[in-house]
Amino acid sequence: MQTNLSEQARKLPRAEEAESILRACVHCGFCLATCPTYQLLGDERDGPRGRIYLIKAFLEGEETTRETQIHLDRCLSCRNCETTCPSGVNYHALLDIGRDAMDGQLERPLKDRWLRAGLRWALPDANRFKWLLKIGQTFRPLMPASLKEKIPVQILPAGQRPEAQHERRMLILEGCVQPGLSPNTNAATARVLNRLGVSVESLREAGCCGAMDYHLDAQKQGLDRARKNIDAWWPAIEEGAEAIIQTASGCGAFVKEYGHLLKDDPDYAEKAARVSELTRDLVEVVEKEDLQALTINQNSTLAFHCPCTLQHAQQLGGRVEAVLKKLGFSLTAVAEGHLCCGSAGTYSITQPELATQLRDHRLNALQAGQPDTIVTANIGCQTHLDAASKTPVRHWIEVVEEALQET
Repeated sequence: MQTNLSEQARKLPRAEEAESILRACVHCGFCLATCPTYQLLGDERDGPRGRIYLIKAFLEGEETTRETQIHLDRCLSCRNCETTCPSGVNYHALLDIGRDAMDGQLERPLKDRWLRAGLRWALPDANRFKWLLKIGQTFRPLMPASLKEKIPVQILPAGQRPEAQHERRMLILEGCVQPGLSPNTNAATARVLNRLGVSVESLREAGCCGAMDYHLDAQKQGLDRARKNIDAWWPAIEEGAEAIIQTASGCGAFVKEYGHLLKDDPDYAEKAARVSELTRDLVEVVEKEDLQALTINQNSTLAFHCPCTLQHAQQLGGRVEAVLKKLGFSLTAVAEGHLCCGSAGTYSITQPELATQLRDHRLNALQAGQPDTIVTANIGCQTHLDAASKTPVRHWIEVVEEALQET
């Protein structure tokens, strides 16, 4: 694709990157076949190719309106299109560049600005979110249905974490909403890895990965959170920490990009690259261990929802399923497993109608095989699906750990 960026666009920090991505696109349209929003809306501007054209027009100086911004907002950033693109277009990076540049020129409606600011205030701070969640649970019966479904009735408490006793040591990110919504996920991870001879350490100074801010019009603040996490982890990395485990695939996808996003920061470029190099989704850790120590005998049937951030962003599709089968679980077939559930960070709040349609479609596929439990690898997907599911939805490591307790 030929480009002719405007003088103003050429001053952007990532102008060269944007131009390179635009030129890689051959506008073949293969991406449209796997784009969830294009399948729902049938509008070229709500598919990757159309959004690429909209960003190109903006960067080339054409007049841009609020309508263009709406089409970019509707993108889930699921990166399904990147998996199917024959030209390897780095679409999500172009989208980040386009959104950030557009936000600098177009003021959002007041209601939209307040919503995004509220989400950035409430969600990234784990302690604040826990406090708000408790209030929400107390007044849940009085809330409208649209808000009530986002607040779980019961939350499984975290079990005891084992004391550090192994020479092998790994760090784990607690995240922002997961400690409140599913506190047992990381505790179960620590117990399972303890059986495998790995001690897991959580550093209180490391919090939200930064993705929440970064994708809600606050890229600078998102990168500042990344720097804070790097500072928190760095002493342990220098002391030999083997990996940084992510039990939420959304966080993992973002932390793995620290190195790219901070490559021009002279103070953090080298450290960020090292952090990204050490970052592992939980399945990348578990699958390399001797799973004979975890082999279980049980009759539970599971359906696995593979988050977009796991299969498209991290290219780890099929890996959790392989571990679960090796451990002895039966998995049901799930149609169109490549599609997004509609959670996508805060998408289920900022785009509720589209998110609900996508969720209902995924649940129909996940429940078709009548599993005992639906399992996934991302807290956003877990809570979004569980809000409307007749079948319990949990993180896969919790189901594994429970089965181990029964042996």
